[in-house]
Amino acid sequence: MSTASEVATHVPTAAPASPSTDEPAGRDAASPEPGYPGLGAATALLRAYRPGDRFLATPTRTLLGRGTREEVPHDERPLSTRVAGALAAARERGRRTPLLIGAVPFDPQAPAALAVSAELRTGPSLPSDPMIALPAERPAPVDWGIRQVPAPEEYAAGVADAVDRMWQGEFSKVVLARTLELTAPGPLDLPGMVDRLARRDPGGYTFALPVGEGRTLLGASPELLVARRGARIVANPLAGSTPRGADLAEDVRRAAALLESVKDLHEHAVVVDAVHTALAPFCRDLTVPSRPTLVRTATMWHLSSTITAALPDPATSALDLACALHPTPAVCGTPTDLARQVIRETEPFDRGYFTGMVGWQDAEGDGEWVVTIRCAEAEDSRLRLYAGAGVVSASRPQAETDETGAKFRTFLNAVGAEW
Repeated sequence: MSTASEVATHVPTAAPASPSTDEPAGRDAASPEPGYPGLGAATALLRAYRPGDRFLATPTRTLLGRGTREEVPHDERPLSTRVAGALAAARERGRRTPLLIGAVPFDPQAPAALAVSAELRTGPSLPSDPMIALPAERPAPVDWGIRQVPAPEEYAAGVADAVDRMWQGEFSKVVLARTLELTAPGPLDLPGMVDRLARRDPGGYTFALPVGEGRTLLGASPELLVARRGARIVANPLAGSTPRGADLAEDVRRAAALLESVKDLHEHAVVVDAVHTALAPFCRDLTVPSRPTLVRTATMWHLSSTITAALPDPATSALDLACALHPTPAVCGTPTDLARQVIRETEPFDRGYFTGMVGWQDAEGDGEWVVTIRCAEAEDSRLRLYAGAGVVSASRPQAETDETGAKFRTFLNAVGAEW
């Protein structure tokens, strides 16, 4: 039997840290202390982030890209083909080890925001840098305007309708989301938000990426979609969640209850089965745990399974695998096409990059792709926060509404907004 002590803060991914790049590091690169090679190396990149940069921190590395050398075009070709073309073009133009960073939207037919940066600096992971333990600066007081879209009662009604349709046998799961629209009286402090997100959950996946003229996608996701290093594949689906408790005893009680929740275990099993089915045509030696363990973030407990596999064909890239997996039932539902239809009918907004994927890939096909959750899109003085909950036949509308509210806390804490 699993217990609450079976906790993994974050699952190791398939690629090691890259302490250097073929591009010059720049005058503000970290200068590690003798005997402490990781001291300040990752947090220097975190501090150097400016709006318009491409910042991505994973449990294996920290990346900071500036400018654009090659942009992935939007056309009728498969996304992985276009990505391979951009990486090949960057190599032909003198980049010895090109690496691409960016975001893919929830709708795979919509334009992606993927590019090889003109300047790329890399460092070790944030958890390996002792400086990450220093507290972030508190956000300056802001008189935020906050609007819920949809309103909580409308969201709960959408959940109730979906549950009714499931009991009628139409589908078995759908992930329904809602948003908070925050408006500040002045410019947003994006570097401060990214710093607070990274220091709050340094073992996760923190990102800040340009996704259009004047728009930035930023967040801190706990969920690895898939990573590839050579022939080794790792996926870490998360499904089934509960908010953290206010004190230690309540926190442990909630974690233990999640591990035994029939509703959440069923929801998790559906996602794990879908990931296994999607990876099977590409991989061999697939290893799937018989029961999930737990992953914790600053605000949530999640059921987690680490799936590993071997990749026999080196021509299959990390992005090929990510596209085969996307979207999993953890962010969409099942069956996928019908769940997409329910999402379009129920959610009064375009998800954009929310529940898409963010990540990196190199010219050898290695990379890490992460599910885009715990995120927001920033533009001018506005932030749109996103949060979703998996709805199954045993779901209760108020519980799912409360779960999305708890998930908003990751970002609300980063901006200092009271709600």
